[in-house]
Amino acid sequence: MSQVEQQNAETLGFQTEVKQLLQLMIHSLYSNKEIFLRELVSNASDACDKLRFESIDNPDLLEGDGEMRIRVEYDKEQRTITISDNGIGMSRDEAVKNLGTIARSGTKEFFSQLTGDKQKDAQLIGQFGVGFYSSFIVAEKVSVLSRRAGTPETEGVLWESEGQGDFRVAPAEKADRGTAITLYLREEDAEFADGWRLRAILRRYSDHISLPIQMRKEDWDAEKQEQIKSNEWETVNQANALWTRARNDIEDEQYIEFYKHIAHDFEDPLAWTHNRVEGRTEYTQLLYIPKRAPFDLWDRDAKRGVKLYVKRVFIMDDAEQLLPNYLRFVRGVIDSADLPLNVSREILQESRDVRAIRDGSARRVLSLLEDLAENEPDKYTQFWQTFGQVLKEGVGEDTSNKERIAGLLRFASTHNDSSVQDVSLSDYIGRMKEGQDKIYYVTADSYAAAKHSPHLEVFRKKGIEVLLLSERVDEWMLSFLTEFDGKTLVSVAKGGLDLAELADEEEKQKQEKVAEEFKPLVERLEKTLGEKVKSVRVTGRLVDSPACVVVDEHEMSPHLLRMLQAAGQPTPDVKPILEINPDHQLVRRISEVDEADFEDWATLLLEQAMLAEGALLDEPAAFVQRLNRLLLQQ
Repeated sequence: MSQVEQQNAETLGFQTEVKQLLQLMIHSLYSNKEIFLRELVSNASDACDKLRFESIDNPDLLEGDGEMRIRVEYDKEQRTITISDNGIGMSRDEAVKNLGTIARSGTKEFFSQLTGDKQKDAQLIGQFGVGFYSSFIVAEKVSVLSRRAGTPETEGVLWESEGQGDFRVAPAEKADRGTAITLYLREEDAEFADGWRLRAILRRYSDHISLPIQMRKEDWDAEKQEQIKSNEWETVNQANALWTRARNDIEDEQYIEFYKHIAHDFEDPLAWTHNRVEGRTEYTQLLYIPKRAPFDLWDRDAKRGVKLYVKRVFIMDDAEQLLPNYLRFVRGVIDSADLPLNVSREILQESRDVRAIRDGSARRVLSLLEDLAENEPDKYTQFWQTFGQVLKEGVGEDTSNKERIAGLLRFASTHNDSSVQDVSLSDYIGRMKEGQDKIYYVTADSYAAAKHSPHLEVFRKKGIEVLLLSERVDEWMLSFLTEFDGKTLVSVAKGGLDLAELADEEEKQKQEKVAEEFKPLVERLEKTLGEKVKSVRVTGRLVDSPACVVVDEHEMSPHLLRMLQAAGQPTPDVKPILEINPDHQLVRRISEVDEADFEDWATLLLEQAMLAEGALLDEPAAFVQRLNRLLLQQ
């Protein structure tokens, strides 16, 4: 910074989150330090893409130079590396905002998960994406000189920081548009100020960049035993868009590095699909499924979507209209040959071509997931654990693909004693008992509550599998998923459960006899409980429990009612049906108590059943007093 610039410089403090992040950087959390160059080149590429898009409506921004490029220089003696671009550039306010804060949703969640374990924290940082801040992995000081395209040469900005908690910003002159970032390397990282090393890193990590990345040509001086730089620039990468190449010409490592470039993710992707679609609507899609969920996956305000290009011209970063919302975890690029270059978000919402691209891309992602599920089950299990709840949203959102999405769903079940969701609906159907024509499930607030639900007792006795659902999205999903492969999905906690097709003649006769025998007790319970219940009836679904509560088939389940109430939503007044187990000793005992204690016993029976269902009692203190009173009588 010159003396004049120092006089006009302003010192500002980093955002708190940036300070934390820089400390992690400076203390060398990365074992692979060279990724700083990938990140800075990636940012430079984005800046050029943005200028190319803005210049469609305002050609003057190009300032007579329409050839976008990125240049990398180094000075071995001064221990510096400079990465420059002639992209959109930054104003003074943009430099302060972009380089002094982390303006990305999910920041709070990111820092809440830092553990102090360097290896684990490094993975989290990679998942979060840090871009520019990776400079401080190798640099003791970073200087950024930038001027926004279309502004006078005198309106440049110089930003500098040692990464210690504050930064300086001052006005500066810059003849050409764009940004130049200079890294002053630490002594132990001086090895990066080397032409061969920089070229190798660029070819490894940035070969896919569609812009030319240039370095000065170097010749070997045999006398001095060193490389001598010339004034001539040469391109060190292939400089054509990766998605435009034939799949056979692209290696897996190139696909992986391109994903890291567009997703700003340090982890490899889980899977990808690359296709060119021809017909009425022509487009190329290169879509990736990440290994890990971004921190903002559940943030409704977060921007998400794939990168949209039209005829290889960048249009926007987060074109969410090109994929349905339940596939919001997908990253990638879609390059259309049919959309206009000045396409806007409003056009994207209305265009028939966009709908065709969205539908085609959704089908392609589902095909990729089906292939994983069939041929790479371990990878699919990893996907499901990360994104399964999001995919479930597709059952209600995408009616045209509902059956395919249903086939990709995975559940825990009574078949294996584990909370792992690895049972598909096809697996379930393949294990159905002879005579069974329904898929049974139970919903609860947790896996443990579902597993120990009293509604499962008769199913365990008969060896019938039941799906155990405990995620918040499940109740909503099931309102759309009523059947699969011709088999109806039935809640074991609703209606008069009909297991007649699985019962022999002797069992049917016994049930009819017991119902008649306990009719007086049923009427007595209904009279005593009054408005607390809709009705009371004898059931054959219980084995070990004295009673349970159910609702009619078309009413909201107790689990759904509780979720809506917890969210502050209005709910209908649904009264439970009390079902009693005629073989349980407690029920037989209640039928013999006198009138003075009957109300306490009847209420206790209902409250026990509600607690087993996961409900909260209106008067828990009264329940405790009633229970204690009855215990003291014994």
